[in-house]
Amino acid sequence: MELFKRENYLKKIRGFYHAVDLIKVITGVRRCGKSSLMQMIASELIDEGVLESNIIFLNLDKKEYLKVRTKEKLEKLIESKTQGEGIKYLFIDEIQNVKGFEEVINAFREENNCSIFITGSNSYLLSGELTTKLTGRYLEFEMFTLTFEEFISMKKHYNLEVNPNLAIELSEYLNVGGFPRTIFIDNLEDKRKYVIDTVDEIFKKDVYRRIKIKNIYTFELVKNYIVNNYGLTTSINNIVKELEKGGNNIKDKTVSRYIKALVDAKILYECDRFDMRSKKYLRGEKKYYLGDISFSFLSNPDSRINYGQSLENVVFMYAKSKDYNVSIGRIGKLECDFILKSKNLDYSYVQVSYTIALSQETLEREYKSLEDIKDNYPKYVITTDYILLKRNGIKHVNLMEFMKNGELF
Repeated sequence: MELFKRENYLKKIRGFYHAVDLIKVITGVRRCGKSSLMQMIASELIDEGVLESNIIFLNLDKKEYLKVRTKEKLEKLIESKTQGEGIKYLFIDEIQNVKGFEEVINAFREENNCSIFITGSNSYLLSGELTTKLTGRYLEFEMFTLTFEEFISMKKHYNLEVNPNLAIELSEYLNVGGFPRTIFIDNLEDKRKYVIDTVDEIFKKDVYRRIKIKNIYTFELVKNYIVNNYGLTTSINNIVKELEKGGNNIKDKTVSRYIKALVDAKILYECDRFDMRSKKYLRGEKKYYLGDISFSFLSNPDSRINYGQSLENVVFMYAKSKDYNVSIGRIGKLECDFILKSKNLDYSYVQVSYTIALSQETLEREYKSLEDIKDNYPKYVITTDYILLKRNGIKHVNLMEFMKNGELF
């Protein structure tokens, strides 16, 4: 079965396939498709004429490599696999399992006969030695779970039914999330079971196992609070105060440490607030979005979808997948959901709402904040409405069509 090509990521990496002087680091939450992406890269290398014998895969989560946990054992393993003539293409999955891997990887990089690709499921991969000793010698490519665009495209690739009513497809996407494996599971109940088990695995392997949490109960309180309130403005102080109301005494630095653990595991993404009049970032208050909408399933027994929060999260992660820098804009007492900055330093402004068709008050609120922005960068109101409005040059777009087509802001 031919793999569905994650072109959004392949096109960013292709120019570096043969770069033996640069380590290609692919990061992303567990089960988002990093291993499959490396297989896609290998397939393209073979199509270019690279011998299969020169392509080496090492998945350090697999049983045969479970004892490879020291840099000495990793060096010995790589040495045994990279003998022979020609450039070797070395793919190593979950390399953060080996303490001190950076020194080994750099040594093989300096030999100039290996093009090295490594993956890891959290930001610990990019801490310590990798950033201090290898600055300028590696490139990071961040990968995410399926966007709505990829969710639809992947279904089509595998000849699975796509409902012509994209609102139904969006509902499934919000109910299941973007982990690629769910595409192949038939019914919603089984999809949800797979997702919940996957999310549970991520918490166990990339949070509990990575940092020493003495008080699991307190960590769960913080985790549940922030996950249940994703997309809402909050601060460390606010979280502490809310937990104290329930009789839980917790320090600011403890909450901060727990949130960092969730961010490092790519469960959460921080979004800072930017005051558009003073042109400064606002300290303290920010929003947190989920790396995948399914992270809300573990801490929220209520299966009903909050469309406002969910759609905002979907747009946030879509923008991240397209390499936009994302912040929240404050204009006086009004707020712009997102300020997007491209790599070319172009800006765009985005408001997200489930619908503006049913309430004049909602319509005015969504347009007013954009109308108060006095520059000529593009402005968008994104909704699920199919009847689109025109007003003061602001682009009203249908979320499903916009994302299905992979459009840029």
